[in-house]
Amino acid sequence: MNEEMNLTLNELHEKLAAAKYIADDRIVVPLFLALKLQKPLLITGAAGVGKTEIAKVLSNIFDIELIRLQCYEGLDENKALYEWNYQKQLLHIQNKNVCGDDDIFSEDYLLSRPVLKALRTEKRCVLLIDEIDKTDAEFEAFLFEVLSDFQVSVPELGTVKAKHIPIVILTSNGERELSDGMKRRSVFLHITYPSLEKEIAIINAKVPELGPELTRQLARGTAYLRNELSLRKEPSIAETLDWANSLRQFNTDRITEKLIEDTMNLLLKDEDDFEEFAKNGGAGRMLRAMTGDHT
Repeated sequence: MNEEMNLTLNELHEKLAAAKYIADDRIVVPLFLALKLQKPLLITGAAGVGKTEIAKVLSNIFDIELIRLQCYEGLDENKALYEWNYQKQLLHIQNKNVCGDDDIFSEDYLLSRPVLKALRTEKRCVLLIDEIDKTDAEFEAFLFEVLSDFQVSVPELGTVKAKHIPIVILTSNGERELSDGMKRRSVFLHITYPSLEKEIAIINAKVPELGPELTRQLARGTAYLRNELSLRKEPSIAETLDWANSLRQFNTDRITEKLIEDTMNLLLKDEDDFEEFAKNGGAGRMLRAMTGDHT
């Protein structure tokens, strides 16, 4: 029996916390149900809220392989499933001086891509299908057989069934609406940017050296950018942590306007956002929001 099938909800909470993934029941319960029901977990939300990180953490806490399919526009079935090693097939034909009807469509010439690899692994794995919304409806439909029956059809080899049902994590940034068929086959989880207190807990877990006061100020700063300004790209949790780590390099225990100005390129990544930041009071207003001084 796989370890994750025996976990209680509290034990899953504890394992995630030990791996420094800060999550409440709104995240842990859908994840728990997906593990227990052996169904894919479809995670939606803005870029940088921790969707992909869930797959990485599961791989870590269960000590199993993470197999990642990074989706992109134009991704087709072959690139996700398998391809034939045409160079090796050609060399075989040339070296053996045989006709094209030799058995060159066998296991020896098969190149497993992420989906097929996840079904054929000798031990259960995590299959991360990242940014599924970047693909088209045809590719999504191809995945239905995999996600429903955990098997795929290879014309030359027949039906390949999973040796072990993988833990499947699908992520979407919402670039297009996913089909009802995809949603029906999955447990759904939407992740938003964290609350102030949760972001403080995340910073404490990842960069504990900052100390409580500086950590709270950083979390307030990120919340100010997300909630008070109209940004094209709001800072992600990962960027908040980059900011926290950068302050360690300055060996400081207090935030100043100059320090905000010097490090703002870790949080803002668009020229229009820098203009929005400047016209709304810049570093001075942000510092007041961070320290609680609204005078």
